[in-house]
Amino acid sequence: MSEPIFAVFRPKAALAAAVAGLLASAAPAAAEQWDMPTAYGAGNFITQAYIAFAEDVRERTGGEIDITVHPGGSLYGGSEILRAVREGQVPIGARFLGAHSAEAPIFGLDTVPFLATNAAEARALYDASRPALEAALEERGLKLLFAPIWPPQGLFVNSEVTTIEDMEGKRFRAYDPSTTRLAELMGAVPTRTEASEIAQAFSTGMAESMMASGAIGVFQKIWDYVDYFYLVNAWLPKSVVLVNLDTWNGLDEETQTALMEAAAQAEAAVWQEMETVNQGYIDTMREAGMTVEEPSAELAESLKSIGDTMVDEWVESAGDEGASVIEAYRAAQ
Repeated sequence: MSEPIFAVFRPKAALAAAVAGLLASAAPAAAEQWDMPTAYGAGNFITQAYIAFAEDVRERTGGEIDITVHPGGSLYGGSEILRAVREGQVPIGARFLGAHSAEAPIFGLDTVPFLATNAAEARALYDASRPALEAALEERGLKLLFAPIWPPQGLFVNSEVTTIEDMEGKRFRAYDPSTTRLAELMGAVPTRTEASEIAQAFSTGMAESMMASGAIGVFQKIWDYVDYFYLVNAWLPKSVVLVNLDTWNGLDEETQTALMEAAAQAEAAVWQEMETVNQGYIDTMREAGMTVEEPSAELAESLKSIGDTMVDEWVESAGDEGASVIEAYRAAQ
């Protein structure tokens, strides 16, 4: 009696299945395509740092993580980026965290005026606050990769300011609770304006003044709207690059290590570059006809007093954890 047909073909089918399995396991995994929204323009040195980071990640992971940076709010507006990453609409994003300080005081620490006024102080403040910052972000489903630093914030204004009284009633661009409070203490009128709206706000008179870096001044061609930039060094804020925590936890250890190494490299590079870039921005603004100068002693003293008030208010809002961070920061100086 002949062998049943299915018995004759069963070994061949098993062999074919085994070969297919081996080929599948040998094939490289498809690259993960990560869209990374950012709020600032492509020419900004911070955005350039994001692009360099994305290229480094691509190289370190052999193309398994392929990040596309979307500058200038082109994918999500600045105020939407944190939510988009947290909810997993995108796996990664870059955001100015101070705009979310109402959600957690630690998010706005580096925008407290006159607490850290140079790069060394800003680094000490970052080191002292990073554990609390990471914990607050993880509670919200976010993983901190790195924090690029912006140049010192100066005072842009459409008329000469020699005393704090000269700011009375001026419309002041505010983008977070800290800048809103600063405007109030200066006697100015806060007007909410995102980075992508600065030129429109100044051109229409919605804003007449703001605290911002030379980077913002140059890329917004602020000399078309204001004549003065005072080097008050109010604070050196940081943006953050964040990954959705579920996405992060889904990566293997080797990929996580590659991302953290690329993040450390990007952070070190942008912090080192900041001061050189800042001087270039100052030179450009002067060449464009702006008056760029140190504040008067009287103005500087008034601003420092406002800063002391805001540090005390921040500690009160942040509680014991905030007080511990400030204590650690001051001990490190």
